[in-house]
Amino acid sequence: MYARHLTLTDFRSWAHADVDLEPGRTVFVGPNGFGKTNLVEALWYSATLGSHRVATDAPLIRAGAERAVVSTIVVNDGRELAVDLEITTGRANKARLNRSPVRSPREVLGVLRAVLFSPEDLALVRGDPGERRRYLDELATTCRPAIAGVRADYDKVVRQRTALLKTAAGARYRGDTSVLSTLEVWDGHLAAHGAALIAARVKLVEQLHPEVQKAYQLLAPASRPAAIRYRSSVEAIENAPGPESVEFYEAALLDGLARRRDAELERGVCLVGPHRDDLELRLGDQPAKGFASHGESWSMALALRLGAYELLRADGAEPVLLLDDVFAELDVSRRRALAGVAAAAEQVLVTAAVSEDIPEDWDARRVEIRMIDGENGRISVVQQ
Repeated sequence: MYARHLTLTDFRSWAHADVDLEPGRTVFVGPNGFGKTNLVEALWYSATLGSHRVATDAPLIRAGAERAVVSTIVVNDGRELAVDLEITTGRANKARLNRSPVRSPREVLGVLRAVLFSPEDLALVRGDPGERRRYLDELATTCRPAIAGVRADYDKVVRQRTALLKTAAGARYRGDTSVLSTLEVWDGHLAAHGAALIAARVKLVEQLHPEVQKAYQLLAPASRPAAIRYRSSVEAIENAPGPESVEFYEAALLDGLARRRDAELERGVCLVGPHRDDLELRLGDQPAKGFASHGESWSMALALRLGAYELLRADGAEPVLLLDDVFAELDVSRRRALAGVAAAAEQVLVTAAVSEDIPEDWDARRVEIRMIDGENGRISVVQQ
């Protein structure tokens, strides 16, 4: 699999871009702030419908523009597929597949499969659990695009149930029991959608664990062994010896919700569910967060990405590798290990501030990124 062409309109610093891409290695070179990262961010958005740098879509639209458009042509086993995504502030985004509108942008997930390495990856180790949950959910969605719908449904239930909890405490104090009956209905929705999401995550972690172990050993052979584990906020799920059925997770969530009912009413928030879970990263007998050195943290972050890459390769079409200014962050041994993996990939797209950040023995196509003055400020341009 590879991306053959990328077209951008009013995306980040790009008023317009038409970039021809090809298999093999391509390096986008330009000073920091010139927009090279925006190119790989656009490809990552095409693959996941999300950015690796911001949580919302609004910053993706160029200042002064009403919408941004990202268009990608992907080649997989000789077959071309065109994906067009329209990002609009304050309205639902739109998507087209082979120029035909689709009902939901989620229908284009899976057309482009990619794995992204970036300086932000350190947050996978040092950041809060939300970073690791997002990593799991993005990878699960890449493996099974239907998970995107499960995530969306679950997030909607959590928002609505949280709003109900904020009003339920007062209603119970006044003797109004109807709110509690309504809350039980939402408990059922949360348990059903949450169980499906947990099942996908637990299965993914089981498959990912050996790949992360092998990748970490490659990156840091003298370090402690790495391990990952899914941590649940529900005792029955946490203590389960391995993957269980969706029905098991649903029953465990309903039980957990019943046990925490008073605490939820008191605090007005959902305290039970996969939105409270975490992916535990361990080095030896210690958690990586708080105990890993800077080098060990980078090795663990890279191992998570390399594990994802190997998992996707084994699952079918080889993913596109996106390396966003990551070589500059690595020491010689880790840079060499990452370059070795990239050497076998069908397509690798790299950003670098200077050519010296790229491995010397790489035969790579070089694309210069410049900035010029436009009508509405500075804009990025590509010099191929």
